[in-house]
Amino acid sequence: MKFIVNSQHLHKHLQSLSGVLSSSNTMPIIGCFHFRLEENTLTVKTTDLSTTLMARLAVETGHMDKAEEVAVPSKMLLDILKTFDDVPLTFDVNPANFTVEISSGQGEYCLAGMDAATYPSLPAADVTGKVTIASSALVEAINKTVFATSSDEMHQQMNGIFCEMTPDGITFVATDAHKLVRYRRNDVSSDESTNFILPKKPIIIVKNILAARKEDIEVTVEYNNTSLFFTFDNFYIITRLVDGRYPNYEAAIPKDNPNKLILDRLSFLNTLKRVSIFASEATRQVRLSITASQIAISAEDLELSNNAHESIPCLYEGDPMEIGFNAKFLAEMISYLESEQVLVELSHPSRAGIIFPYGDDVEDKKDDILMLVMPMMLAN
Repeated sequence: MKFIVNSQHLHKHLQSLSGVLSSSNTMPIIGCFHFRLEENTLTVKTTDLSTTLMARLAVETGHMDKAEEVAVPSKMLLDILKTFDDVPLTFDVNPANFTVEISSGQGEYCLAGMDAATYPSLPAADVTGKVTIASSALVEAINKTVFATSSDEMHQQMNGIFCEMTPDGITFVATDAHKLVRYRRNDVSSDESTNFILPKKPIIIVKNILAARKEDIEVTVEYNNTSLFFTFDNFYIITRLVDGRYPNYEAAIPKDNPNKLILDRLSFLNTLKRVSIFASEATRQVRLSITASQIAISAEDLELSNNAHESIPCLYEGDPMEIGFNAKFLAEMISYLESEQVLVELSHPSRAGIIFPYGDDVEDKKDDILMLVMPMMLAN
C-alpha cells in the first residue's frame, strides 16, 4: 500500500474526522484512522461506535490490483502532520506487519499500524426518508439551538436536538428545562412527516465541518428508525439517533402573554452583561423592573455586598412588573439573535418569558425563532 498526498490537505481532513474519537475508549483500534486505498482515492474513516465519519481524498498511487487497508494511530499521525509545511508526503505500508513509513524531503518516519480487518464495519444504511438542506441553513439551525440542550445524563432525550420534518417545513427544538429554543425553516420540507432526536456530539462535528467552508453547499440528510446519514462534498457521516420520546415542548410555551416589552437588543445585552457581574455567583439572578417607558435591571450579591443598577428605555404594553431571570441564560439567548430589537412577551412573574426577534429586519425571512426562559423567584 503506497500513495503520495499533500500534508496540509491530509491534516485538514484528519482534523475534521478526529472530532469523533474518544480518549476513553477501551479498544485500541477505535483510536486509529482507518485508511482504505483504492486506485487514486484514499478513504479515511473514524468511529466511536455510535458515530462514524468518512472522507475521501484524491492521492497519487501506482498500479493497484485490489483495495488495501490499514489502521493508523490517530494521535501520533496528527502530531507529525501538524509539523509539516505544505509538502508532499509518501506513505508506504508494509502488509506483513502493518508498519507505516512516511517520507518527506527532509526525512523518514515509521510508526506501528494495525490490521484494519478488526476495524468496526459500517451499519446498514436502510434509508426510509430523505431531505436536502443548504449547509448555511443547517449550520444556522444548529448554532441557534445546540446551546440550549441539556447535559444531564439522567435525561438523554434532552441532551439532543429534536427535529420535526413536515411538508410545510422543518423545526429544531432544544431545551434543558430552564431555557428552550424553537427554530423553524420554511424553505426546507419533507415529503412525509417524521421526527427524531439528533445527538449533540456528532451534530456539532457536522456543524464545524460545514462552517469551515466558504461556500454554501447542499447537504443530503437521510434517515431510518435508528440512524441518520449526512452526505456532502467528500464527507459521509452516520450517527445513531437518541432513543426515547422528546418532551412535549409546545405545552411548556405559555399561550396567553398580554404584556409586551420591546427593547434595543444590543443595549439590553450589554446592560445585562455589566449588571450581572455584580450578581450572586450561585444564582446569577438579575431583577427586571418594567414600566411603560423604562426597564431597570439590577443585581446584588448580599454575601459580598456587591450590587448594580442600570436603566434603559423600552416600549412596554401591560401592567408594571418585576421579574427575575438567570442573567447567563437571558444574555446567551439574546446574543444568538441578530435583529436590532427584541420582543419579550410576559404574563406573570412566575411564568416563562418568551423572546422573539423584532423589527423590520425580521420580516419576510425564511426562518423564525422563539426562545423561552424560566423566571427565578425574587427575594423581597
